[in-house]
Amino acid sequence: MLELFSPAKLNLFLHITAKRQDGYHELQSVFRAIDFGDWMSFSLIDDTASPLVVLTGADTLTDDINDNLIVKAVQLLAKHHADKARPIAIHLDKKIPTGAGLGGGSSNAATTLLAVNTLWQLGLDTETLIAYGTKLGADVPFFIFSHAHQADALAMGIGELLSTLHLPSARYLLLLPPDHLSTAQYFGHPSLQKNCPVLTDIDTRYDDYGKVLTAEFGNVFEPIALDSSPATRTALDYLRTLETDAKATARMSGTGSTVFLPISDEIDDATLTAWQLSAPCPSVVAMSLYDY
Repeated sequence: MLELFSPAKLNLFLHITAKRQDGYHELQSVFRAIDFGDWMSFSLIDDTASPLVVLTGADTLTDDINDNLIVKAVQLLAKHHADKARPIAIHLDKKIPTGAGLGGGSSNAATTLLAVNTLWQLGLDTETLIAYGTKLGADVPFFIFSHAHQADALAMGIGELLSTLHLPSARYLLLLPPDHLSTAQYFGHPSLQKNCPVLTDIDTRYDDYGKVLTAEFGNVFEPIALDSSPATRTALDYLRTLETDAKATARMSGTGSTVFLPISDEIDDATLTAWQLSAPCPSVVAMSLYDY
């Protein structure tokens, strides 16, 4: 059995810089992996009469199990490497909420590509796995890239153009409102800002987006989400009351609904626990997964 951690990610900022002729959007963001996530176990099935994928722990995530990105990831590799494909059992211990802006489904798909590459002995390099991941979803390449480089990333293009970032260690308070927000709907929203300037020197500007957001940085989906999701607005408003003590700026991750606040090292555990107890929805304290 192969057991792997499937991490969530945060967008420290998220800008749309252009809409392409093919309908996709060019973005600029910093993706940060955190130590909050799912656990996945993988094992080969000796029975050749078995279905290609036997997936447990994901029954409630999609109406049809074949729509799950985990299954699609296995099917994609089997399509291109049929001579090495073998039935595989996968169990998902799900912790990351769906539709929460944390990339949970994409992370699961990336983790599956990594695991199947090992179990089927495909010998695929990171670049090839990222190419497969791009076919599954825009966030999937980051999780493959991050695992390979043990680092966070600046994302460009539709999220597949990645460059390594070695960011300072950080702690975050995440609030998890129960709303599941529609990424596709938000990309088509008439008020979405799609002409953000491309910012340079991101690797040297952590102080401008890592803790306190300067005027140049933000999340273009945040005002749309706050208008459509009262629970997300309530959660973010709560975090904003903590900003002075935390010495940081609260913000939303991805297209929501998760909102988060970087936490200063000066905040002790008792204070942080009190903040969580007063929060209007479930919360998680997470650390950056890769520390420098």
